[in-house]
Order: sequence, then structure tokens, then C-alpha cells
Amino acid sequence: MMDDDIRLLRELGHKAYRFSVEWSRIVPSPGKRDQSALDHYIIFLQKLKEAGIFTCVTLLHFTTPQWFEELGEFNKEENIRHFTDFLEFAVPQLAPYTDSWTVVNEINISAAFSDNNKRKNLLLAFARGAAVVKSFSSAPVSAAHALIPCYPLRAHDTLDIAAANVSNWVTNDYFFHGVRTGEIVLPRMDMLYYPELKNSCDYWAINYYHRRQVDSRKESMAADKMHFNNFRMCKDFAANREFCPEVFVDAVSTLKDKPVWVTENGVCTDTDEFRIIYLMQQFEAMRTAIELHKVDIQAYFHWSLMDNYEWGNFDMRFGLASVDRNTFERTPKPSAFFYKEVIENNGMSGKLFEKHTPALPHFDLMDMDHPSWQLAKETQA
Repeated sequence: MMDDDIRLLRELGHKAYRFSVEWSRIVPSPGKRDQSALDHYIIFLQKLKEAGIFTCVTLLHFTTPQWFEELGEFNKEENIRHFTDFLEFAVPQLAPYTDSWTVVNEINISAAFSDNNKRKNLLLAFARGAAVVKSFSSAPVSAAHALIPCYPLRAHDTLDIAAANVSNWVTNDYFFHGVRTGEIVLPRMDMLYYPELKNSCDYWAINYYHRRQVDSRKESMAADKMHFNNFRMCKDFAANREFCPEVFVDAVSTLKDKPVWVTENGVCTDTDEFRIIYLMQQFEAMRTAIELHKVDIQAYFHWSLMDNYEWGNFDMRFGLASVDRNTFERTPKPSAFFYKEVIENNGMSGKLFEKHTPALPHFDLMDMDHPSWQLAKETQA
């Protein structure tokens, strides 16, 4: 299937591919290293490079070895050395074929919002891991951050605003502040300074899907979904998310001090036409952020290439290609061909969107140079 998947990447016009290596396969027990497991990833990287695909390797994407969990995993700062030992073994062999690195995926999701100790240790694991990577590779390094902007449920309510500000800090801003300054600043904890954390990212790697609304009247501060967001695009209710492109524009406008790579973005839906609509809005949001706020967005990685195992089941369909679970045959969806043309044009237009959504001619995206748009601007002036 490896060769088939690389062929699929090329057929769909993808120029880059992000994937993760599995620590527990490479180091199945303390002190034991499985070279054959690492060789699997090296061969995959070699084949990707031969196909002309830019490679982005994620070194820790949530899962850790069972033996590491039994030692207390990242709840203990002294355990970070096991992660860096793994990197000392794997990175030098992966480096010749790796074009960029995400050392850790979504630190802010891996640690519970109230667990400041684990949050601190994961930041340190990233910083120390980034140092190991940079000792063997000149390719750019980052940590993929789950960008979840937090907004008050009641826009003009003082307590909701305060709760949203705190939630936004412990979800997002503590990470960006830490990388910018070396300071780890979290509620109910003295500020800590680690020089190795400062400037440990070469670019901001963000995974963006949705916003979070905050309700100060709830103990969890998690607001219920508004009724208009309760549409069912897929079987799993938890994966139903609103379309909110303006939130992306607002959030990335604060990230102008480094290049921005969108390392994950997509939508879970059983109706592929929704995916095309979502992508159209996301791409327009990216263009707006570039033009309006001068954000240096350099890369976009769609989540995901194919339907996969998500959150404990196969029902959540984020893929551009479907997968037959009996034969494992991959079949590109219409959204895959829409995305292919976006890649080819390095952008999109109303005509391109209309071409791939023939059932929605009334939902056309107006081209900015369309005569009627120019007339509207002149009339407003």
C-alpha cells in the first residue's frame, strides 16, 4: 500500500506530505531499539523524495509507548530524557530525507487544561526535542499547535469575556508566549523561565478546525453549541463543527512574527460537497489573512489524505479519498479533484468552485475582478 499511497499523492497533485513516526514501534521497551521499525519510515521517506514530495515528519503525535506510560509519562519532568533518547536514535537516520519537522503535535490537547505540570513538561519536551533535531538537521522545526480561538458566548458580558480571555490563554497564548520569551506562564503557578524554549520554533505550525465558545455560567466553561451548529454532517456528533473562516483570519493575525504553516485543516463529513464548501471558505480565509493582515502563510496540509482511524472509530470521514475496509482500496472523492486544481493554480476562483459544485450554482463565489463586483464597489464609493 505504501507505493499505492505515494502514487495517489502524485495523481492528486500533492506537493507535500505530513506523517508521524511511532515511538512505541521503534523503542518497544526501555533500552531496546528496533532498527527494522525505523527502516520502514526511512524507506517511506526515500520513496516520497523520489516522487518529488516535500516531507514533514511529526515525531510525537499523541501516542507513547506503554512502558513510558507506566513510568508516569510526561507527568514527570525526568521522563523527558526517554523522549530525547528516542530522538537521538531516530532523527540522524531520518534527517537526510526530511524537509521539515513537527517535534510534538498539539501540546495543548495532550495536557488537560487544569494540568499545568504536564503542560509545562510537554513544552520542555518540545524544546529539548527541537534542540536534538537541530543538532542533526538544518530543516525547519516547529510544534503543531491546535489553534482553538476562544470567544465569549455573550459578546458583551463582562464575566464571559474574562472567562474567554483566560481560556484563550491556557489554550493558545501560553504556547506562543512561551516560544517567544522562554517564559511558561499559567494560572495558579509561578512563572518559570527556560532559555531553551525561547525561539525553539522556526515557524508557527497550526492545526485549525473550529473555535470554542465560553460560558462563564458553567463549571466547565464550555458553552453548548448554538442551535444552528447542530446540523449533522457525519455520524459522530462530537465532530460536527461550524464553518467559521473569519475566526481563522482573526486568530492568525497575531502570528506575524514567524511564517505560518497550516499543518492540519479539514472537516469531518459524510457529504463530500460540504468538504468543498468548507475548503473554499478556508482558502478564502487564508487569502484574506495574507492580503489584509500580511500574515506569511507558506504552507497548507489538508487533514487528511484518506479516511482513517479517528478518535476510536472509522466513522469520522476527514479524507479526500475513501477507503474500503475490506479491500483497502482508496477512491478519491470529488473534493480531491477540487483540491488538486487549487494546488495547480496555487489558489482558487469562483469559476473553479462552481465547476466542482454544479448542484450549487446559487452559492457561487464572486471573483473580485467580476464586472458586477467592480460596479458594486463604485456604487458604494
